[in-house]
Amino acid sequence: MNVGFISLGCSKNLVDSEHLLSLFRDGRFTIESDPAKCDVIFINTCGFIEAAKKEAIDTILEMAEYKKDRLKKLIVSGCLVQRYAEDLKEALPEVDAFIRIDDYPRIKEILLDTLHLDFAAADLNARSRLTPSYFAYLKIAEGCNHRCAYCAIPLIRGRYQSRPIEELVEEAKGLAAEGVKELNLIAQDCAYYGRDLYGHFALGELLKQLDELPFTWIRILYLYPDEMSEELLRTVASCRRVLPYFDMPVQYGSDRILKAMRRPTSTAFLREKFALIHEIFGGKEVLRTTFMVGFPGEEEEDFRETLQFIREQRFDSLGAFTYSREEDTPSYDMPDQVEEEIKERRYRELMETQKAICEEKNAARIGQKLPVLVEKNDPFRGISTGRAYFSAPEGVDPEVRIRDAGSLRVGEFVMCEITGYREYDLLAVIAEEEI
Repeated sequence: MNVGFISLGCSKNLVDSEHLLSLFRDGRFTIESDPAKCDVIFINTCGFIEAAKKEAIDTILEMAEYKKDRLKKLIVSGCLVQRYAEDLKEALPEVDAFIRIDDYPRIKEILLDTLHLDFAAADLNARSRLTPSYFAYLKIAEGCNHRCAYCAIPLIRGRYQSRPIEELVEEAKGLAAEGVKELNLIAQDCAYYGRDLYGHFALGELLKQLDELPFTWIRILYLYPDEMSEELLRTVASCRRVLPYFDMPVQYGSDRILKAMRRPTSTAFLREKFALIHEIFGGKEVLRTTFMVGFPGEEEEDFRETLQFIREQRFDSLGAFTYSREEDTPSYDMPDQVEEEIKERRYRELMETQKAICEEKNAARIGQKLPVLVEKNDPFRGISTGRAYFSAPEGVDPEVRIRDAGSLRVGEFVMCEITGYREYDLLAVIAEEEI
């Protein structure tokens, strides 16, 4: 039986997809990339914001077209199903099974009913990784206890649930044994890790144990600033493999809007936190963040404050998005919804502001020598592309394009010298120094 698998959404959803895909890793199935040759297509969806929901529906409808020819079964799971299962069943009769996230513990039973095949021997904890061999994600927790006014994640994923340290360390050992060089810790809020399980924030304890494993890089993705203690920051500084990479969702630069968003921080608090990070890491730190424009009630003055905050803080990487009005969130019924045209204008201006900052930072890196993890090579053009420590694998941060390096192997580290930049990305040559 040929099985096609499509994973949509974030890296946390990707890990779920890896667990789901492992159910089909036995002699009865062949994983097939061409949907025209598939007997079964499994789609793991995202349902976070309107754009993600549209992408999921479009993908389902596109794959349903193959049922007219060969496709026997179409199965859909994930966040969109968790949130809209009953509506989807009525609207999309082409789908043979909808699997909510809450249904994952009984997925073997659902697949038995749908495919008439026994999955009793399948290990629900196994993973068939969808990332390249040299990097992997380690999901340390599920859900979120924050109640930001615009966010549907708690509605979809529930309250925060940490995984035990022992379980995570064992999984990390397995990934290291597979040759993983870069381990990326993910959760909706990594800084909250352990509070529900141990009664205190325990990310530092986890990092100390992971730091003993033979990874080259350990990166933490998504940390709420209010839970990043000085103790945690100094633990990161003391680790050999944990990168000084801080991915923090700031979201806005005006206290009035931060309060309306129900964010747990103020701009004064954020300034103090960033100053502490600068003090501890002495300029080697990386600050990455996200901002939202167009939240209900946003005035031009609020937006100008935000631009000034961004110019002041000079984030290394910044992603932005326009506010998406999501059902069942507190902001859905707020007055003074911002017009789409204004959202788009503010989004473009914010990104132009950040682009200028990134170009200045890139110019300052010229002449630096640093290790780069090679991710792509083009032997015909003699160019390889990779990431330095200041770039995560999600495509948001700068790439490093290495000239005269087409013979490099994907997944290896090479010492490079930065020679220039092109907008967000850096240009480099291979340096003589060894790593």
